[in-house]
Amino acid sequence: MASMEDRSGEIQSSLNKYACACAIVASMISIIFGYDTGVMSGAMIFIKEDLKINDTQVEVLAGILNLCALLGSLAAGRTSDYIGRRYTIVLASIIFLLGAILMGYGPSYAILMTGRCIAGIGVGFALMIAPVYSAEISSPSTRGFLTSLPELCISLGILLGYVSNYFFGKLSLKLGWRMMLGIAAIPSLALAFGILKLPESPRWLVMQGRLGDAKKIMLQVSNTKEEAETRLNDIKLAAGIDENCQEDIVKLPRKTHGEGVWKELLLKPSPSVRWILMAAIGIHFFEHATGIEAVVLYSPRIFKKAGITSKDKLLLATVGVGLTKATFILIATFFLDKIGRRRLLLTSTAGMILALTALGFSLTMVEHSQERLLWALSLSIVATYTYVAFFSIGLGPITWVYSSEIFPLKLRAQGASIGVAVNRVMNAIVSMSFISIYKTITIGGSFFMFAGIAVLAWLFFYFFLPETKGRSLEEMEILFSKNTRPRNVGIELETQQTSNV
Repeated sequence: MASMEDRSGEIQSSLNKYACACAIVASMISIIFGYDTGVMSGAMIFIKEDLKINDTQVEVLAGILNLCALLGSLAAGRTSDYIGRRYTIVLASIIFLLGAILMGYGPSYAILMTGRCIAGIGVGFALMIAPVYSAEISSPSTRGFLTSLPELCISLGILLGYVSNYFFGKLSLKLGWRMMLGIAAIPSLALAFGILKLPESPRWLVMQGRLGDAKKIMLQVSNTKEEAETRLNDIKLAAGIDENCQEDIVKLPRKTHGEGVWKELLLKPSPSVRWILMAAIGIHFFEHATGIEAVVLYSPRIFKKAGITSKDKLLLATVGVGLTKATFILIATFFLDKIGRRRLLLTSTAGMILALTALGFSLTMVEHSQERLLWALSLSIVATYTYVAFFSIGLGPITWVYSSEIFPLKLRAQGASIGVAVNRVMNAIVSMSFISIYKTITIGGSFFMFAGIAVLAWLFFYFFLPETKGRSLEEMEILFSKNTRPRNVGIELETQQTSNV
């Protein structure tokens, strides 16, 4: 273990430009998903009016994408193990392209729902594969930055969706929302072709026994030949290959297309894999259980409840939510590899607790007052932006970074897909039930509920999530070993890294 730590400490800390370019292109699929999420928040206002649908149908339309993304994410893990990470991104783009065309056509609620379901399957593929691909081509010292790019792209997509709402909302009722949804087909088509120029994940190539191809790519995504050799040797060991093997193609003694992974993950997991799975499921659960989807998807309704009545002002205030989210995730990408995942996560969740409490209080005051309370309106807007900022600087990007880096090589794709499936289920539950919840316990009460869940999230993160900053992907199973106390791991690793400097 000591030698592995020494090797990981020797890896160059500067960002490899080729690896960065690959991660950026692969993350573009996330912009398309983010756009669909953001644009739907405004498009629903126009769809409801044009197709004459009720609140329940609006909730189903909002949430069905995530239920279909659940199916997509579960299928994506095995698919990416079989055809490779790169072609899985191509497949995601094509599926989303078909969904966007149907949604843009959308002559009826049924066809709109069909397009949304197809797009949801593409989203499931994209959410699982983009972080995994980015994690597998990056070095330990820059993995946090590169693996957080998909979440940054989701935020940029959400912002573009909000801006699209504002401008396309000025068109006629029948054309406006169809343009909002259908225009996403253009970048989907471009990405399907662009992704073919990217290299395959070297870790997937090693799992197929293609060591020669893996070495060529590893030399491109590493800063030095020594770094490339060190990283490749660690991957060989993780795949059960002798690190001194110099053959270009080797025949692996075990299955390499994802067979038997579910058994190792769910039926007979080792203690460390069980802890890894619990950490991945937990962080994905709490990302949405703390209410971010309610704020992103229903922000126009929240601001309307707070007292903003003009449709233009509602959409502009919503653009502010998207801008805040994108800005703070961009800031987070530069801190993940410096401050570490654990410290940012705990700070982020604590800030979310305070902001959600303030939002619940201000909306409760507005609801129970007979006159317009300017201070409560201002506090609700500030609390919303503060909540989004704290979420975006920690829990938002770290969920995807953490869950894509902690699984062992053979289990990574399908393990990450389980996390994404949980993420989509929670996203669907919140987006499809938020209107019903706030009608039952008031809109202020719903945010007090989210604040209570955020307290549980903070406790879970503190006790069960160790620090992974600066560790190679091949070290993660050791990090999550049975005899390590979770809450002390972050402190132990920081001490080790300080002594290596």
